Amino acid sequence: MKDILQQLEERRETARLGGGQRRIDSQHAKGKLTARERIELLLDEGSFEEFDMFKTHRCTEFGMENQKPAGDGVITGWGTINGRMVYVFSQDFTVFGGSLSETHAQKICKIQDMAMQNGAPIIGLNDSGGARIQEGVDSLAGYAEVFQRNIMASGVVPQISVIMGPCAGGAVYSPAMTDFIFMVKDTSYMFVTGPDVVKTVTNEVVTAEELGGASTHTKKSSVADGAFENDVEALAEVRRLVDFLPLNNREKPPVRPFFDEPGRIEKSLDTLVPENANTPYDMKELIAKIADEGDFYEIQEDYAKNILTGFIRLEGQTVGVVANQPMVLAGCLDIDSSRKAARFVRFCDCFEIPILTLVDVPGFLPGTSQEYGGVIKHGAKLLFAYGEATVPKVTVITRKAYGGAYDVMASKHLRGDFNYAWPTAEIAVMGAKGATEIIHRADLGDAEKIAVHAQDYEDRFATPFVAAERGFIDEVIQPKSTRMRVSRAFASLRNKKLENPWKKHDNIPL
Repeated sequence: MKDILQQLEERRETARLGGGQRRIDSQHAKGKLTARERIELLLDEGSFEEFDMFKTHRCTEFGMENQKPAGDGVITGWGTINGRMVYVFSQDFTVFGGSLSETHAQKICKIQDMAMQNGAPIIGLNDSGGARIQEGVDSLAGYAEVFQRNIMASGVVPQISVIMGPCAGGAVYSPAMTDFIFMVKDTSYMFVTGPDVVKTVTNEVVTAEELGGASTHTKKSSVADGAFENDVEALAEVRRLVDFLPLNNREKPPVRPFFDEPGRIEKSLDTLVPENANTPYDMKELIAKIADEGDFYEIQEDYAKNILTGFIRLEGQTVGVVANQPMVLAGCLDIDSSRKAARFVRFCDCFEIPILTLVDVPGFLPGTSQEYGGVIKHGAKLLFAYGEATVPKVTVITRKAYGGAYDVMASKHLRGDFNYAWPTAEIAVMGAKGATEIIHRADLGDAEKIAVHAQDYEDRFATPFVAAERGFIDEVIQPKSTRMRVSRAFASLRNKKLENPWKKHDNIPL
C-alpha cells in the first residue's frame, strides 16, 4: 500500500510541475506567475479541489505521442472566494505554450457544465498560444465546444475572464462572450490576427502591445473592462469583484455587514453642482458619498469616460451605478458611452442587481462622425437596455436632463421606480439658448429681446418642477439627503416583481 501511495504522490508532484522547472523559471522571468500560483492567490487558502490532474492528450501526429504531460496544459477545478463557491480553469503556459487541444477543451467544458448545473461563477485565467496546431481541426472543435457553453451560461452564472498572457486567434472569442474581461499590463494581449499576419496582409507594422495590449483594449476597443499592474493585483481585484456578484441568476447578490449609517447626511452635496450651469463637477464624488464606506468598484474606467459604470453597496447590498460624468464631454451620451452603459445595465438585469442612475446629460453628442457611426442605433441600445430591465431602478437627476437623453437615462417612462431630482435639475427638450432661438426666431436680430426670452424660458422650464407637476419626477429632494432617500427607495423595492411579456428572446438593436 505504501508503494502505491508513494507512486500517487510522485505522479502528483510531476503533474504539479507542468512543463518542468526550466519553463516555470522562464514564466517567472517574464513577471508572470504559474497557473497553479494564480489559483492559489485567487481562491481561499486550501479550498481548491482539482479535476483531471492526470488527463493527457491523445494526439499521435508529429511525434506528440512521446510528450504527454499530465493535465495537458490547463488546471481545472473548484474552490471558494471568501467562502463562496466558484469554478476556475487556469491555462499553463509551461505546457505546449498553454495551447488548446481536444482534451484541454474537454477539461474546460467539464467545469463549465458543472458550474451551470450547480449554479456558481466561472473564472477563466487565460494564458495560451492558441489552438494546438499538431491536432488540427480537433483543437478547433474544442474551441467551439467551449464557445457553445459560454453562450449557454450567459445570464445564468457570472463569467469572468482574466487575460494573463497571450490570447490570440479563436481563443479570444471565449473571453469576448464572458461578462467581464481583465488584463495584465505589459504581459497580456488579445488579437484575432497577430502582428506578422497584419504586416503580410495590410503592410501595417505594429507591435503585439499596440495591436492588442491592455492599454489598447481598455482605452480604444472596450474589449477589456480593466487592466492591472501585475498578476497579483489582477487576482486580488477579481476576488473583490466576485464579492459584489450573485452566484447565479436564481440567487440575490450577497449582503455583507456594513458600518455606515444609511441615513447619513452629506452637507457638502448641497454645493456639489456649481452656480454656472456650464461648469463641470466630478460625479465620482456623489457616487462615493452615496456608497457604503465610499467604496465604488468601477467597470471600464478608461473607456468612454463621459459615463461611469460600476458597483457600490447600499446597506450592505450590491447596486449597479450608471452615471453621466460632466467632467468629460460635458456628460454627453455618444456611441461609446451608450454601448458601455447598455452592456452594464443588461448585466445587472441578468443577475437581479438593482440599478442606480445619476443623470446630468445635455443630450447626445452632435457631429458627422457620430451619425456616420450609427449613434441612433447605439443610443437605442441603452434605451432598450433600460426599458427591458425589470430590476429595481432608482434615478437621481442632479442637473441637466435634456431631450431624448432625458428619456434614455432611466426616466419614469422607461419604468423607473423612483425618479428623484435635485432642485438644481433642468429637465427640458433643450437648453434655453437653443430653444429661444427656435421659438422666437423673429427676434433673432435683437440681442436684448433674445436675452429676456432666454431668461423667461429658463425660469419656466430649467427646473425640476414642470416634470414634478406631471408626476414624471416623484420628489424633488435635498442633495444632502440623497444617500438616505436612495437607500430607503431600494429597501422598499426589495420584493419588486415585474415580468416582461413571453418571448423567445428580444432583438436588441445590435
